[in-house]
Amino acid sequence: MEFFAGVDQVPPGFGPSAVTIGKFDGVHLGHRAVINALEDVARARDLVSAVVTFDRHPLAVLHPGSVPAALTSNRQKRELLDGTGVEATLLLTFDEQLRLLSPEQFVDRILVGALQAEVVLVGSDFRFGVRGSGTVDVLRELGRSRGFDVELIPDVLIPAFTVPGDPDGPERRVSSTWIRELLDEGKIDQATVLLGRAPSVRGVVVHGEKRGRELGYPTANIEPRSEGFVPADGVYGARVIIDGTVRAAAVSVGNNPTFDGVPEKQVEAYVLDFDSDLYGAEITVEFVRYLRGNVRFDGMPALIAQMADDVETVRGLLL
Repeated sequence: MEFFAGVDQVPPGFGPSAVTIGKFDGVHLGHRAVINALEDVARARDLVSAVVTFDRHPLAVLHPGSVPAALTSNRQKRELLDGTGVEATLLLTFDEQLRLLSPEQFVDRILVGALQAEVVLVGSDFRFGVRGSGTVDVLRELGRSRGFDVELIPDVLIPAFTVPGDPDGPERRVSSTWIRELLDEGKIDQATVLLGRAPSVRGVVVHGEKRGRELGYPTANIEPRSEGFVPADGVYGARVIIDGTVRAAAVSVGNNPTFDGVPEKQVEAYVLDFDSDLYGAEITVEFVRYLRGNVRFDGMPALIAQMADDVETVRGLLL
């Protein structure tokens, strides 16, 4: 996949292309359906398939106090888009300059000038340009005058299940918002269905309080500013990827209520059958199953016994 971190990086003569535009946070099932449709159109018309996305949520500029936590970092998003087979991604910096572009300027500078778009695929609620003044109808009108077609992409709907695969209940559009809701409730199974992959965080292992080591279960503590969306507080069965090798782990998320002064949303992974030093290493934690909530234990023996049970549960789940 070609990757352009700005319009100025798109080489002269790029395209002609089929383009879709969006935040693509999480690159979930809905996004993948859009990209599949994009690639079908590109093949049928002998065009380059291209995704236009943004380096941050537009609310970071429009309403900074209302920005939802990202499901993926820009690096993770780039990797996930690369895995879809799309041929090019243009990452735009969403700043005041971009925000103030009129619909005509956005189309002329980005879609036509940089990408030579011949077809643009968008959803029915697509908005672009200053104050969201560009609608699908505006885009169609601009396309007629500038030589590109506009195609609408239907929403991807899935039952609003309580158990994965449950066909009962109303359908709901697959969205990053829904996935955040599920992860905030520790519903890893359902979030995995909507993402089409296990939810994950990635970060560098840093020194902690070494309490796990003292208890016989040394943990890898991920730096607080990790990549990805950290799910609800609790204990999880997980896969940890270390230098390309996948290992089973029991992972604690949150502030350990048995000890005082533990920062919130700390991710600690006890990697089963592994005793090497991980300090300074970058690891990925893929959450597989929510096991239990965090509780305060009356003394170390009870805590150690529960940790032993958690490890055996993970061993049975993943090994």
